[in-house]
Amino acid sequence: MTDTTNHDTNSDAMTHNDSSHDETRIGVDVGGTFTDVALSVDDRLVTAKVPSTEPQHVGVLEGIEKACDDASIAPSEIDGFAHAMTVSVNALLERGGAKTALVTTEGFRDVLEIGRQDRPDLYDLEAEKPEPLVPRERRFEVDERTTKDGVEQPVDAADVRDLAATLRERDVEAVAVSLLHAYADPENERVVAETLREELDVPVSASHEVLAEFREFERTSTTAVDAYVRPAIDTYVGQLVDEASEAGIPAPRIMQANGGIADPETVREHAVTTTLSGPAAGVVGAAATVDDDDVEGLVTFDMGGTSSDVSLVRNGQAERTTDAEIDGLPIRTPMVDVNTVGAGGGSIAWVDAGGALRVGPESSGSQPGPACYGRGGTEPTVTDANVVLGYIGPETALGGEMTLDGEAARDALGRLADEAGLEGPLEAAQGVYRVANATMTRTIRSVTVERGHDPREFALVAFGGAGPMHAAALADSLSVDRVVVPRPGGVLSAFGLLAADESYDAVRTVGVDLDGADRATLEGVYDEVVADVLADASDRDAARVERAADCRYAGQSFELTVPVDEEFDAAAVADRFHEAHERTYGYAMDESIEVVNLRATATIPGTEPGISHAGTGDAVVGTREAHFPEVGARETTVYDWDRLETGASVAGPAVLEQAESTTVVPPAWTGEILADGTLVMTRTEEGEQ
Repeated sequence: MTDTTNHDTNSDAMTHNDSSHDETRIGVDVGGTFTDVALSVDDRLVTAKVPSTEPQHVGVLEGIEKACDDASIAPSEIDGFAHAMTVSVNALLERGGAKTALVTTEGFRDVLEIGRQDRPDLYDLEAEKPEPLVPRERRFEVDERTTKDGVEQPVDAADVRDLAATLRERDVEAVAVSLLHAYADPENERVVAETLREELDVPVSASHEVLAEFREFERTSTTAVDAYVRPAIDTYVGQLVDEASEAGIPAPRIMQANGGIADPETVREHAVTTTLSGPAAGVVGAAATVDDDDVEGLVTFDMGGTSSDVSLVRNGQAERTTDAEIDGLPIRTPMVDVNTVGAGGGSIAWVDAGGALRVGPESSGSQPGPACYGRGGTEPTVTDANVVLGYIGPETALGGEMTLDGEAARDALGRLADEAGLEGPLEAAQGVYRVANATMTRTIRSVTVERGHDPREFALVAFGGAGPMHAAALADSLSVDRVVVPRPGGVLSAFGLLAADESYDAVRTVGVDLDGADRATLEGVYDEVVADVLADASDRDAARVERAADCRYAGQSFELTVPVDEEFDAAAVADRFHEAHERTYGYAMDESIEVVNLRATATIPGTEPGISHAGTGDAVVGTREAHFPEVGARETTVYDWDRLETGASVAGPAVLEQAESTTVVPPAWTGEILADGTLVMTRTEEGEQ
């Protein structure tokens, strides 16, 4: 781990310290614009960046070949392969998933549309809910009834076989089964799911297997998402496994949204766990490379080509949630708590009907990409603005290869200036930069200030291809005085894949009062959820199991999760819940406590790859004029990051260039290089005034 305050960090701490020391491992993360690669070989970290492709596995293999060529090894020498992709989230955002049917209890056909009857925006009279993944004509009912106390009316398997014939005629590609109270007694749902699997040649997702938790709408939504993306995940992972095998590469371990990796078969059966796969990997990478011992925590800021992702790391662990939405669709599986906004390097700047300058959420993607890429793109983007501002030089080679067309960037910003009534490309670029930063600042506030955290007590960890260019400006607006940019910051999500643990989660709803709970009954439920999480583990003996409980005060609508010891201790659970409630909401109550859900997580610890840094000195490669909102144009020193020696101090204004990313050190900021190559930027006294 890197200490962000001790500048005498021992580089030995950044190398392997166990039997995996000699393993050659590769991590590949697919983003909207670029596919990032991190290869750990012989205590070296070799990185690469190639344009993302469709289908995604083509770019993945191209990235692997490029990294292996740079490291002078053959792909067949790779011992481990970890991967994060955007297949499932793209299917949701673009509504490009499978033709899915929903089977539910009679009378509950419309639960996906009714939801919780709330409005997306209380004061927006034209606000609309997102269209359900499953239209009404493909939602079917079965005559059965289960209560929270068990089955009252068994389902008729013959009726289910008749329904299977109807589904076959409708050419459905996936089926979601979510029956009322199946979390409490799954017998009827099990009959329906198993019968459909026998009768149909399509994947069937059952809610008691996807999310054995109460709340009908959320459970049904999560199950529908699993079914909707499952064929795409199955096809993609299958193709990648086959292509990797042909190249002599091990089957990929896939990053899940919970921040842990799993084998291909597990994620093909539980496709919903792959949503937000890439952003989760980035947060894991930040937690693995930056210590938060002397700060309240870390705000991770990942700005890629299409979007920016913000999350929190506290006590060395990425914060997780079971209360997430993607495009308005509730997904209740555990995942790293990431807030995403459509402001990335490729985000297109435009002028709205009122004449205001806007940025995103539409992106130029990798094809054609920003105008400066020279691939036919003409729309002005954040990357083009950074070129015009001088943060990215025309001679900069993105990914080590792609040279930029500065004139095309100025032309694109010039057209935007004409439309917005601005004086020229430079003023338009400054406007795009400010608008994009304001959008990202609001997102950071949403995970800090709006949750009761003071961002001034956190360090900002910036990564992604564009994140380090904007990080110090965001820190200024938030009064954060420390910005950390890991050396593999341009490909930190790929690096995070190398550091990730293997992880599995399971949950059961119990719904009992804590005071009157029977310990033996609860331990029996814990035995079931622990068995579930260990069933998928590659090495049960190496797995560390952690237990937790979702609790609330009687009468409350939502829960807080607290840890539970190896033996259930009601008094300890109560104390932890009171503390968690006071920490979250500012007060605790003298009320009875309900235990709503029991959870278990099995983790097999991963091994952080070594990062060595041996700058050769003579790092200055030139100067160029750059424009800063606070002071205007300044002659700015340009450094080759890889040549900077340990302990080197970099006074702003400065630009640090790497093949995968560019870092801007504004005036009134100073950076220092740590032993592993990490850059720590701090505001000077001038910057604090």
